[in-house]
Amino acid sequence: MSSFSTRILPLSLLATVLLVIGGAITWSVVASAKLSDAPADIVWDKAACAACGMHVGEPPFAAQATTTDGRVHAFDDPGCLFLWLDEQRPEVHSLFFRHHREPRWLSRTAAAFVAVMPTPMGFGFGAVDAGTPGAIDYDECKSRCLERTTGHGEKR
Repeated sequence: MSSFSTRILPLSLLATVLLVIGGAITWSVVASAKLSDAPADIVWDKAACAACGMHVGEPPFAAQATTTDGRVHAFDDPGCLFLWLDEQRPEVHSLFFRHHREPRWLSRTAAAFVAVMPTPMGFGFGAVDAGTPGAIDYDECKSRCLERTTGHGEKR
């Protein structure tokens, strides 16, 4: 027998099998690491607000941010999310706001805001569908929240 059939051929077959398996493992890791474009589940009254530390317990005012590192940050008031964005300046993958009147989430682009009192941290806004009469857009709401107060009664 030649050395090719007894040594080189089995080694090349083994290398091919290992390359295929390694490629499959790499592909599965990369595919599973893809960030979700959907809101994450929040455990009400257990999750803490990333800005103020209070429990997120009033779903009609909840918000969440997913950063590019895959971490999901929960907020008890849209104003807390705006403050956190302004102070932390994270790399954001997605933002969601809980609809003020319905048990569902709105993406940043689908959300608008109406004046509501009281809110968990006193910012005074709840999310509704974009296009709702009398609602303001994301940028205007963020601006008003950042001008106003920290939501804890302190002036900025």
